[in-house]
Amino acid sequence: MPAAPEIREAILKGSWIRKMFEEGAQLKAAVGADKVFDFTLGNPYGDPPARLAAEISRLADHPAADLHKYMPNAGFPEVRDAIARSLSAATGVPFSGSMIVMTAGAAGALNVALRALLSPGDEVLVVAPYFVEYLFYIRNAGGVPVVVESDADFQLDVAAVGAALTGRTKAIIVNTPNNPTGAIYPESGLRALDAVLAEKEAETGNPIYVLSDEPYRKIVYPGGSFAPPAASLRNSLVAYSHSKDLNVPGERIGYLAVSPRAADAAEVAEACVFCNRVLGFVNAPSLMQRAVASLQDEPADLSVYTANRDALLAVLSQAGFRVKPPGGAFYLFVPSPTADEMVFVSAAREENLLVVPGTGFGRGGHFRVAYCVSPETVARSLPSWRRLGDKFFGGVA
Repeated sequence: MPAAPEIREAILKGSWIRKMFEEGAQLKAAVGADKVFDFTLGNPYGDPPARLAAEISRLADHPAADLHKYMPNAGFPEVRDAIARSLSAATGVPFSGSMIVMTAGAAGALNVALRALLSPGDEVLVVAPYFVEYLFYIRNAGGVPVVVESDADFQLDVAAVGAALTGRTKAIIVNTPNNPTGAIYPESGLRALDAVLAEKEAETGNPIYVLSDEPYRKIVYPGGSFAPPAASLRNSLVAYSHSKDLNVPGERIGYLAVSPRAADAAEVAEACVFCNRVLGFVNAPSLMQRAVASLQDEPADLSVYTANRDALLAVLSQAGFRVKPPGGAFYLFVPSPTADEMVFVSAAREENLLVVPGTGFGRGGHFRVAYCVSPETVARSLPSWRRLGDKFFGGVA
């Protein structure tokens, strides 16, 4: 076959999220979309905020002369300056526009950062459960992913991280609020992580960079708070996407920000700008760059997510499932009532409930529920969840 062996293997393993989403499309065609409850894909619910729609309209009606032209490889300077001001206010770290690279979403940002930092064979730590694409991103850059388990509450296990560090460790990916668990890492955990990394750096003489993947940082529920990793971790690079906070995943707009506290920050930023070009991501969409510039501090609308979260937590708990309430994002990561979660996933499908097996996130024995759907979908799904509870738990009330 002409495809590279590692690509053939990756296709066979595939993405469980996409597999279940595609299976859902087939099921909807067979029984009707209103009878299928699809909790597979993290596609944000609702329209973009009115302010963004108005800004896009304004830019389209009165375009700047260079709106659709090439620009500096890092993006429009005025947009990068606006992002730097917002990040500086949020973190207390003096980011500058020269350290910002506009990217094709957080995925583009992570791929750019990894290519800029890694030499073949360098290791990158990934905390499980994790967004499965991380492993592919690391391998794209010639790196070696090293999986470290989180603790029972899905928090950073700093001792496990320390044990996994070697002389080849170049970076660790941190994702808070987390996909798939919704866990938020507190400042104390982030500072403990920085101390462990600093100890290893002193031993090897080489910096270990933290790639902070933050697309859900504005989706935090009452009682929780987001601790910006850049405030606690010296060698940090922030990957951000507006897919989740502004509801524009199809627009592929985000950025990569290199902390001025990071080792060799200017060189790293320059390398990221170069990789943004040679990897083919240049440039992030020009209209969207300017459209989001003034919306850096626009809050995400949590009303539907909060209602969906609370309704699902209530019915799952009543049905007998043990589920940790997520502090952020819009996912539930639930222990399966069967050791092989595929048995449960199949049973859920019989109820027209589509969920993603935890194996897809590096933690078997669980399943993920993406509740970024309409309230009507959640309401119609509740009897199916109750029937699953009857089947696996004998109707626990």
